[in-house]
Amino acid sequence: MSLRIGDEAPNFSAETTEGRIDFHQWIGEGWAILFSHPKDFTPVCTTELGYMAKLQPEFQKRGCKVIGLSIDPVDDHQRWAKDIEETQGTAPNYPIIGDADLNVAKLYDMIHPNATGGKRTAVDNATVRSVFVIGPDKKVKLTLTYPMSTGRNFDEVLRVLDSIQLTARHTVATPVNWKPGEDVIIPTSVSDDDAKKKYPQGWKTLRPYLRVVAQPK
Repeated sequence: MSLRIGDEAPNFSAETTEGRIDFHQWIGEGWAILFSHPKDFTPVCTTELGYMAKLQPEFQKRGCKVIGLSIDPVDDHQRWAKDIEETQGTAPNYPIIGDADLNVAKLYDMIHPNATGGKRTAVDNATVRSVFVIGPDKKVKLTLTYPMSTGRNFDEVLRVLDSIQLTARHTVATPVNWKPGEDVIIPTSVSDDDAKKKYPQGWKTLRPYLRVVAQPK
């Protein structure tokens, strides 16, 4: 079954480059990003894991842990880390799951349910370039799946996390291309009377259903 936004992120135990984990325990009380890549020692994945390592401190500032995954063994992840550091300038500074038996990939619907483990090519793993943002309540907040030939925009994942965290704290929504500090939208579920209490400084009404207000602090 496909995982949808609002579903509980399935729990699992797995070996990682930082030891065995229970996923829900590892998340703890904060946020988490689980992202998968098709295969170690491949070009697009090398650039992705290096860039995520550079961004990891930004996710950490937001109380969000990062964990990677592929269906390669942990030993391969550890050997590959040197290549990532030498070519991208930063080695992975987050755990990477070794999912050689495909348990997690299937649990998160990242690969065909009839797929089998063992020696595989990157093409066989075509669906495994996914991102899941998971909240402190262990619910899925975002899902993304990219094609084999397209590296992900992890800056966008960070932007979405900022939006999700803001809208979890305040009754607002974020408009197209929103960035932190920019104006936000008052949802239609909030009446004008309630909005006056929440936003005494006022707002701009473009249409009755489109009210723009400064981002809450």
